[in-house]
Amino acid sequence: MKKSKKRYIALIILLIIAGGGFLFRKPLTVLAFDLFLSDQVEQALAAKSYQPLANEKETVQPESIVYKNDPFSVMLLGTDQRENEAARSDTMIYAVIRPKDSKILLVSIPRDTYTEIIGYKDDKKDKITHAYAFGGQQMAKDTLQALLGHDIEYYATINFQGLKDAVDAIGGIPLPIQKDIVNKGKDHEKFTIIGGKSSYGGTDALNYVRYREDSDFNRTKRQQVFLDVVANKMLSINQIGNIPELLDIMGDNFKTDMQPSMIIGLAKTFMGGEKMDISSFTVLGEGTRIGGVFYDIVNEEDLSKAKLMIDNWMNAGTPINQLIDPGKAGNALEPKDTAAVSAQ
Repeated sequence: MKKSKKRYIALIILLIIAGGGFLFRKPLTVLAFDLFLSDQVEQALAAKSYQPLANEKETVQPESIVYKNDPFSVMLLGTDQRENEAARSDTMIYAVIRPKDSKILLVSIPRDTYTEIIGYKDDKKDKITHAYAFGGQQMAKDTLQALLGHDIEYYATINFQGLKDAVDAIGGIPLPIQKDIVNKGKDHEKFTIIGGKSSYGGTDALNYVRYREDSDFNRTKRQQVFLDVVANKMLSINQIGNIPELLDIMGDNFKTDMQPSMIIGLAKTFMGGEKMDISSFTVLGEGTRIGGVFYDIVNEEDLSKAKLMIDNWMNAGTPINQLIDPGKAGNALEPKDTAAVSAQ
């Protein structure tokens, strides 16, 4: 399409929105994204972020830009590599995406969970966070699949440094921090997050997800809340124009084996549908020391609940009103209740 024609269409869209076309705002936004940004976004993802795993490079085929509505699974890894340290996965989540319903299930596995690391020294047991350090996305994926007993279709790895910069780019995010959070352990990085603010910048947001002096469970919940808030703000209508800048910021901080065309189709689906609803569940563990090292021994009841929920959510035939509510499964924390996550 010629640039002059694109500008003409853009002007019409802006005039309709400014003239009170609120009811048509979502479809117009999707149209604007499709016309002016989708090609740029797809090229940026292909150049910087698309990274199929070694065993996928010969088998992955290009996908249609219009992605199917069936549920699919993604392993989400949040890494926080620092100088002179091997990269580890601070966050490991099995996500079930249901595009048709605008719903996402996040099943989090605490970083100290003691489990077999598949492919490492005859599947030696260790902290699950070390799977990524020992063998990257592939070993992390194999290990998480073995623990939960479900296949993983895709992975997405995000460096928290990239998310920190992205939070600043979108003007900050609201976080449910009612009381000050103070990181003061002698072996920990010192910081304070002031409670009660309406918006938090990238540094505070990053510290919010890294804080761990209360419990690993609360830390995992903060990560879930953070992902929920950031995802919804990035997909909001008034952030569409920031997408090219956000892609530049993410750069090498974001890697995935989801085809760029698939991500484009998924983004359009969420932008044009209902507000994304994210539910979360954490597989808890009991802290213990083995050989002087602290581990979380998996709670088998929680693990069984997680497997059942994944079965339920991955089934395309499950009606939306029959999806298992993580809140009724025992330990989920919905965004409206997240004030309880703040440090005491």
